[in-house]
Amino acid sequence: MVRLACDLLESSRTMIHILYVIEVERDFPVDAEVTPAAAKGEQVLKDMESVARNYKCQMEAKLVQARKAGTAVVQEAVDKGVDAIVVGTSYKRPFGSYSLGESIPYILKNAPCRVIVSRDPAELEQTRLG
Repeated sequence: MVRLACDLLESSRTMIHILYVIEVERDFPVDAEVTPAAAKGEQVLKDMESVARNYKCQMEAKLVQARKAGTAVVQEAVDKGVDAIVVGTSYKRPFGSYSLGESIPYILKNAPCRVIVSRDPAELEQTRLG
């Protein structure tokens, strides 16, 4: 997603806000310590920052914990006043049919800006899953 966002930038002075959301179940406080998920999130953010640096994009990376990822993405977009949200999805087929899940429809419905959704080809996703 970072590559796509950098490719879409009109200027190298434009800021990319990279967000990784950890969804915390209602059984726990939203700020509960989620060490394995946080470690994974930090690694994903490092990888995304590396891609952005290669594209010479200005960026700010942030890990947040929230009940719902879609809500967190929209709130961050409002708080930062972003011009667009670039969000990726995998090729999920729960119960035999393709699904966007919960977050993307929420973002599409509630975002205050343009939303760009990207999905890798199904073949590539199947290769990753093994």
